[in-house]
Amino acid sequence: MKVIIIGGVAGGASAAARLRRLDETAQIILLERGPYISYANCGLPYYVGGEINQKEALTLQTPQSFRQRFGIDVRTGHEAAAIRPEKKTVLIRDLAAGEEYEESYDKLILSPGGEPARPPVPGTDDRRVFTLRTVPDSLRIREYLQQNRPRRAVVMGGGFIGLEMAENLMRAGVSVTVVEAMDHVMAALDYDMACEVQQYLRRQGVGLVLSQKVTAIDPQENNLLVRLENGETLDADLLLLSAGIRPESTLARKAGLAVNERGAIRTDSHMRTSDKNIYAVGDVVEITNLVTGLPGYVPLAGPANKQGRIAADHICGLPGEYRGTQGSSVMKLFDMTVASTGLNEAAAKAAGLNCDKIHIFSPSHATYYPGAVNLTIKALFELPTGRILGAQVIGFDGVDKRCDVLATAIRAGMTAYDLAELELCYAPPYSSAKDPVNMVGFAIENILTGKVRQFHWEDLPRVADDPNAVLLDVRTDSEWQSGSIPGAVHTPLDSLRERLAELDPEKEIYVHCQSGLRSYLACRILSQHGFSCYNLSGGYRLYSLIRGNQCYDDAPAHPCGLRI
Repeated sequence: MKVIIIGGVAGGASAAARLRRLDETAQIILLERGPYISYANCGLPYYVGGEINQKEALTLQTPQSFRQRFGIDVRTGHEAAAIRPEKKTVLIRDLAAGEEYEESYDKLILSPGGEPARPPVPGTDDRRVFTLRTVPDSLRIREYLQQNRPRRAVVMGGGFIGLEMAENLMRAGVSVTVVEAMDHVMAALDYDMACEVQQYLRRQGVGLVLSQKVTAIDPQENNLLVRLENGETLDADLLLLSAGIRPESTLARKAGLAVNERGAIRTDSHMRTSDKNIYAVGDVVEITNLVTGLPGYVPLAGPANKQGRIAADHICGLPGEYRGTQGSSVMKLFDMTVASTGLNEAAAKAAGLNCDKIHIFSPSHATYYPGAVNLTIKALFELPTGRILGAQVIGFDGVDKRCDVLATAIRAGMTAYDLAELELCYAPPYSSAKDPVNMVGFAIENILTGKVRQFHWEDLPRVADDPNAVLLDVRTDSEWQSGSIPGAVHTPLDSLRERLAELDPEKEIYVHCQSGLRSYLACRILSQHGFSCYNLSGGYRLYSLIRGNQCYDDAPAHPCGLRI
């Protein structure tokens, strides 16, 4: 059997290695147009910033080591120019020699990856405008930093690469402004959770310009003028284009393979394309969303590696199937960690799911053990089943392990009741007897079983305008004096029972505390004394984060028109 693999990074290299482990006799040819294979895309920003000092650390295998260990014909500097499915051949261009030749195949695996989206903005061809996708890209940026010592950079796009590069450019001594067309950074997060990230980024000195597009880049002799749609101009010595990834599927389209509107290659669960002898894996393929069952596009390294393994299995007659992508991801931002898995609120609504959300603020480990810091967790759950649909976690310790547990729960179709019962590892330096994941389960279970009703930050304008509603703040006197929601009345939780007569039993009581825990206790007191009440999910803390972000001129009202 002869297998040609086009693309030698995550999916392609994984497929090649798996094929060899399964079939010692197969002839395997790995084509890569660049000089590197099996390199760590996700590590490139850290090489630029100097956290990773040796470029050799970015490559998991060299072409030579891959040949020696796996007996694979690795051809770097060789580009697939065309696929001819009717002949089962690939036209290959030797870039160094400038010559073309054909190779036949029994099976073909496409793993060309994705390419940085380049918006139609004048000036992107200037030498001071960069993208970051490959090892040579990172070498060029690092060389430019070392030789030119830029003082100011604009990062166009507030996604993973954009924010990681913002951190690492600042580490290299460059002042950074991020320009994002959406109303918040990190599309995987919802607006309310992104507000916490944005507040933190501003404290680190990162400039944020939100809800704005770059309309032009005007090269000057000594700098770049970055023009925004609102008419403002930013000065930069360097600009990084980080406006997303699109599938590099030109070969597939020209070969007549089925692609979607975005250009991503359509495959079955074995990663087989519309041609039974051609497979596709990685950032070039359309995925099925694990939670909704709908098609999508999620270019991540983890799915790419798994898809490469599954394609190799199927070629060798094994029954493996790729069952869908849930988009689990984690990011380091200075000292903060941000993670998400499954659906965010926008995706759940777009899929038409009947769902609700909770926000909790829970310590990373036992508070009596030194160093405990709180985690912010938002979880989406299906009504009325309580099935976990998605989660977003932000904090400084223990974020990744909580999100991993929630990712596992989503993969297994678990509900809030299951989360409440999970027996997770506990010792004071690592967790609490009631782990934050358990707390997510408890909080959702309380809602599903009618022990408490909740309202959300988006509801505050409606509550404020309702003459039959009372907004009740049950925080302490000192918390109340440090700031409050306009229109709220104040009764500390510990004196609530003695002051029930001050509340009108004919009105709806909307209760909040700092995080939502004490106001839950208040709601239990009120409901058992005949009051109709609701608990503010996320509490005053979430409200103040959102309100604080809306104080910036570059962060306008939420798209629904809300200013709170």
